Amino acid sequence: MNPYASLVAAYARSFKEGQAHPLGGIAPASHPPLADGAPKALMFSPHPDDECIIGALPLRLRRQSGWNIMNVAVTHGSARARQSERWEELKQACSYMGFGLIQTAPNGLERVNLSSRREDPAQWSAKVQVVAEILLAEQPRAIFLPHENDWNTTHIGVHFLVMDALKLTGNGFKTTLIETEYWHPMTEPNVMVEVSEEVLTDQMTGTSFHAGEVRRNPYHLLLPAWMQDNARRGTELIGGMGGASPGFNFATLYRMRHWQDGARDEVNTGARTLAMSENAAALFV
Repeated sequence: MNPYASLVAAYARSFKEGQAHPLGGIAPASHPPLADGAPKALMFSPHPDDECIIGALPLRLRRQSGWNIMNVAVTHGSARARQSERWEELKQACSYMGFGLIQTAPNGLERVNLSSRREDPAQWSAKVQVVAEILLAEQPRAIFLPHENDWNTTHIGVHFLVMDALKLTGNGFKTTLIETEYWHPMTEPNVMVEVSEEVLTDQMTGTSFHAGEVRRNPYHLLLPAWMQDNARRGTELIGGMGGASPGFNFATLYRMRHWQDGARDEVNTGARTLAMSENAAALFV
């Protein structure tokens, strides 16, 4: 028998078995206590569930480095009938992941997309001000946001919302920008972060709390395959074309740049990989 046939069958069997697993309702994972004055990172999540899907590096910063990770719920999704339910799911997911949670508005911000930015500048300016106030109040060491071509209209909208808000923070404000991908891969990531089985398990579990979404499309069960593909892409995008694999089973790709004195530093800071054996804070030295 072709040995690859049994491998494919095992993949298919595990995916099918995963569909019977519980959605949420699992006790929170273990996290170290936060020290006073711990470095803070904000995740600007377009929708409830994005905080878990792109959360590999935030989770490693929380566990390995003692960072305070705060998820900013930019929207509660576009379906108004589901917004309050999605907020409750999000609270449970963040509790499981060990992330704090910031609400932008009682039901999240609406119409966070480029059409709104072009056609309704007054409303867009009000949304930008909300985000700028969060940035100034929290003074994050790093912020996570989708990259500008992440396909989904709200993901792209959140990118430009945060970038517009950064311009209001003034010359004394500085942070590290960490751009994320999900719906469309970045062409120029510069960091590949190894994801352990434990971290991936918690990302899958956290995503499962978003029960209404994963019943529609089982994003949580597809995370391992996505992260395997990230490891494939990252080997050559980060390590160089034709480069040797670092041996990561699972990985997430990011793009890190710096923001200081009202501008983004476009200088390439150099591509690198972050193995599980390294403390995640090493990226910020």
